[in-house]
Amino acid sequence: MLAYILRRLLLVIPTLLGIMVLNFFIVQAAPGGPVEQMIAQIEGTAVGATSRFSGGSSGEMMKTGGNNADTNSGGSNNSSYRGARGLPPELIQRIEKMYGFDKPVGERFLLMMKDYAVFDFGDSFFRDRRVVDLVIDKMPVSLSLGLWTTLLTYLVSIPLGIRKAVADGSTFDLASSTVLVVLSAIPPFLFAVLLVLLFAGGSYFHWFPLRGLTSDDWSHFGALRRVSDYFWHVTLPIVAMTIGAFASLTFLTKNSFVEELGKQYVLTARAKGLAEKRVLYGHVFRNAMLIVIAGFPAAFVGVLFTGSLLIEVIFSLDGIGLLGFESALNRDYPVMFGTLYFFGMIGLVMKIVGDILYMVVDPRIDFEVRG
Repeated sequence: MLAYILRRLLLVIPTLLGIMVLNFFIVQAAPGGPVEQMIAQIEGTAVGATSRFSGGSSGEMMKTGGNNADTNSGGSNNSSYRGARGLPPELIQRIEKMYGFDKPVGERFLLMMKDYAVFDFGDSFFRDRRVVDLVIDKMPVSLSLGLWTTLLTYLVSIPLGIRKAVADGSTFDLASSTVLVVLSAIPPFLFAVLLVLLFAGGSYFHWFPLRGLTSDDWSHFGALRRVSDYFWHVTLPIVAMTIGAFASLTFLTKNSFVEELGKQYVLTARAKGLAEKRVLYGHVFRNAMLIVIAGFPAAFVGVLFTGSLLIEVIFSLDGIGLLGFESALNRDYPVMFGTLYFFGMIGLVMKIVGDILYMVVDPRIDFEVRG
């Protein structure tokens, strides 16, 4: 097992490199890079999320090149950037150097990967902060949503799936399946809006807050009140994210148990006179839950880094989803690639954790034999 884990860890390196190469050159080919964003800010034509971060670097560039830009506004230069005809070439070159675009694309990639190898993700282009600091600041929101959503989904779906498998074809099975299908058909963001209207002061009740992960004076609370205040804030976002996730895991659990319950060893155990609970939890559970439990790491990573953007926007939660969206919109390459590298590595490692869980759930699995 140790040799298998070591091989998988070594495979993380080329896999992660391939992910970075593919995404780096795709993003480089896309129009509207950080140089174009800065030019748009200097020209006063920046729109969208970029305008939120137009104070720092662009203001400095306006001071150094603004007068020349005004005198040359009627002329043109040889810049290849759209919208840069009124700016002097010297200013364009300064902007390129500031963002590292004065180097060939291959050299930029190699320098980036050299820094990433020692977990140096650089500074954000538009926020004047280190990428690591930005991610750390946003992480509590994403961890809260991802962890509690995954745990709640498993805690509800597994017992419900087992109950449905035991009562396969009954009225309870059909009714619960109908409810699950209806819930899964409702988009999480739409359900979030409904929760806001009903319980967050939208139209009816004002039982839950609508902004932030904690109250503004949270630091002055006692330990017990801090915990209650935290769960008070995350209740609606977690419910909104969880409500549609029950169906797939519940049906997966049910189908896995139904398949195992029809196998010969179950009939043999029952023929020996074993109690139904002993058959279900002593024999069937280990085999049926293999695929369900082993998928927990991947499910957690999926919930943590995908699908929470709209939930964060609706409930005014400043997390990783919103950070990634704004970074992509603004072409903030250090944030984009830094988070891609970090979370890509986490995803690959969690897949290895999933394989280890296979062995923990069922010790009969031997990855060394496969190797």
